[in-house]
Amino acid sequence: MDFSKVTRIIQAYEGKVAPAITVQVRWRDSIVYERTQGWLDPETCLRPARMDSLFDLASVTKLFVVSAFMTLIDRGRLKLDAPISTELPEFSGLRPIQAYEHPLEPGLMVQPLDSIETFVDAGKVTYRNLLAHNSGLPAWRPLKDQPDRGAALRMALNTGFFYPSGARIIYSDIGLILLGLATERNGRCRLDEEVREWVTRPLGLVHTRYLPLAGQPYDTRNIAPTELCAWRKRRIVGEVHDENAARLGGIAGHAGLFSTASDLARFGQAFIDRNNPLLSPKLIGEMTRLQSQDGAVRRGLGFALWSPDPEASGNPFSPSAFGHTGFTGTSLWIDPERNLVVSVLTNRVYYGRDADEITRFRPELHRAIVKEIDQCA
Repeated sequence: MDFSKVTRIIQAYEGKVAPAITVQVRWRDSIVYERTQGWLDPETCLRPARMDSLFDLASVTKLFVVSAFMTLIDRGRLKLDAPISTELPEFSGLRPIQAYEHPLEPGLMVQPLDSIETFVDAGKVTYRNLLAHNSGLPAWRPLKDQPDRGAALRMALNTGFFYPSGARIIYSDIGLILLGLATERNGRCRLDEEVREWVTRPLGLVHTRYLPLAGQPYDTRNIAPTELCAWRKRRIVGEVHDENAARLGGIAGHAGLFSTASDLARFGQAFIDRNNPLLSPKLIGEMTRLQSQDGAVRRGLGFALWSPDPEASGNPFSPSAFGHTGFTGTSLWIDPERNLVVSVLTNRVYYGRDADEITRFRPELHRAIVKEIDQCA
């Protein structure tokens, strides 16, 4: 197999999309390509990125949390269409449809969509709504500005809505924070323990963890740094980049996990292998079928699905593909028709929050990978 064009694309984007990039491609359950490019210390260029370098997964964390939650469904502990108030009784009652704070532009409010409804009954929102991102919850709230974790969770539990449940898709960190909290309460242990017990340990993902500097700490020299954080007033290394996740103690349903490209690809492989130790084939089928759609945006349960938008990161794959991206520049895409898994880890926020380069890089890289796979099939 000749992945030279893939390598050239990665080389061209090093230093432009991110200082460090790691990629692994699995085809027919074998590693057919992997590449590390760039530096973990771009100022001095003494520490090259390695395949065992840890990257902040950002929102790709959601897939691991959703998987941990789905084990509760598989074990009959919860039902997908039950209201989330079964585990979170605080999340109930009529709540207003209202504007919320823009996550990237302080001081700007995101105004609600036109609706004849002015209130939503929180008690009717189901786990399926959270997983399909059509709950009506806002995308974001400034949990980071709360004094502690307890206050941040109360803000999430008491938040208003942005539109009526089921009406549209709004990708919501708040929804996944609540899903993580429900997982903790039902499992009666901390979310990182749930993820370790039911996801990373069964799959042998030895590098994937929350809080990489706690317990037996990972060598900070082998962790990709992220942003020079205005909120924390320092360069972030080995701490979650997402400020709301940081306020929640680094362990949250929407962000917080660190991993390697190899671990992430192996996790993705579990959704193709019928005899995986993670979830039943029936439930994986439910997670990866169309659950909600809003224009070109198509969602399964937890997963983003293939989009007809040619600029979408998953568009180069087959229409049955599913995956997820993360704000720090990470992504995982799984193409069951090709028996193909592609994990890409970058620390693109090292350069700031402008997403133009990562938006170009992902589909270009994926197109080149798919072309080579198809030529060899």
